[in-house]
Amino acid sequence: MSKATKTPRKRPQYAAITAVHGYVPPDVLTNAKLAQMVDTSDQWIVARTGIKERRILTGAGLGTSHMGAQAVRGLLAKTATPASAVELLICATTTPDFVFPSTANLICDMAGIRNVGSFDVQAACSGFVYALTIAAQFIASGQYRKIVVVGADKMSAIIDYTDRATCVLFGDGAGAVLVEPSRRYGIIDTLLCSDGSGMRHLHQKAGGSRMPPTAETVAKRLHYVHQEGASVYKFAIARMADVAVALMKRNRLLSEDIDWLVPHQANKRIIEATAKRMKLSADRVMMTIHKYGNTTAATIPLCLWDYEARLKAGDRLLMAAFGGGFTWGGLYLTWAYDGKRK
Repeated sequence: MSKATKTPRKRPQYAAITAVHGYVPPDVLTNAKLAQMVDTSDQWIVARTGIKERRILTGAGLGTSHMGAQAVRGLLAKTATPASAVELLICATTTPDFVFPSTANLICDMAGIRNVGSFDVQAACSGFVYALTIAAQFIASGQYRKIVVVGADKMSAIIDYTDRATCVLFGDGAGAVLVEPSRRYGIIDTLLCSDGSGMRHLHQKAGGSRMPPTAETVAKRLHYVHQEGASVYKFAIARMADVAVALMKRNRLLSEDIDWLVPHQANKRIIEATAKRMKLSADRVMMTIHKYGNTTAATIPLCLWDYEARLKAGDRLLMAAFGGGFTWGGLYLTWAYDGKRK
């Protein structure tokens, strides 16, 4: 027997979520208030989306970084982690404060995190899954041991509140997780996908380098979300379920093996269709869309924050998301701790 054979092999180093924290603004925009702004009703919105209310960030000069920093401060406080211990911060967002600097950079400054790498990830509603996947590679390689991943969006900044097709859907919020190495629990598999031909169905027409902002683009209301609802719904309902089922198949998971589905909160019917394809009962599906709406990159970490007290070490979670572009992705992991942190 060779010496190499006698040497025990090290178990792979997983990237585990060891804490989660969220932040939603205090101002609540109910369906009843929206019905005073556009031609809609509580019944119409709930029946088609499952949303009853959403949070809106108000206040001069407050952007996505404000919410992200609030989530990060809470995360560090609840884990007694000094800001100096954080080695990398990644922020998934579609609504950055500025074209540059990155929102991640701003969050670091506001949270007192200095002299570390920080950058944004833009994959629309799939952004948190993309960012968490990137963080996992840094942990698995051994380069970093404490990474903060943030999902945050101020969607109210790019929503036309005269368009009932989009204004009922979105809200503002942020969630942050601490990612650390573990020999026992953590991210097991990820799957990232995209199809750029879907751009025409869901995008923001102006504000980028293809169509820089001008008085004319503002007057034509081209800086708001453009969504062709029927087309997006058709793709989302298929792709979110596809990615979830694909992860189950390649990890040889049956429906009874999954403790929680953590889906992007775009539409209750899309979430229910994904759970049905996975053969999961409703009591194993995280659902926050009724009170937060679609917070884009923040939906999945806000789900984890909301359900944190119900999670147990070893629980098997499957995340699935679909976003504009199109992007979609999934992530399979085992949860690393019991209950809610103090």
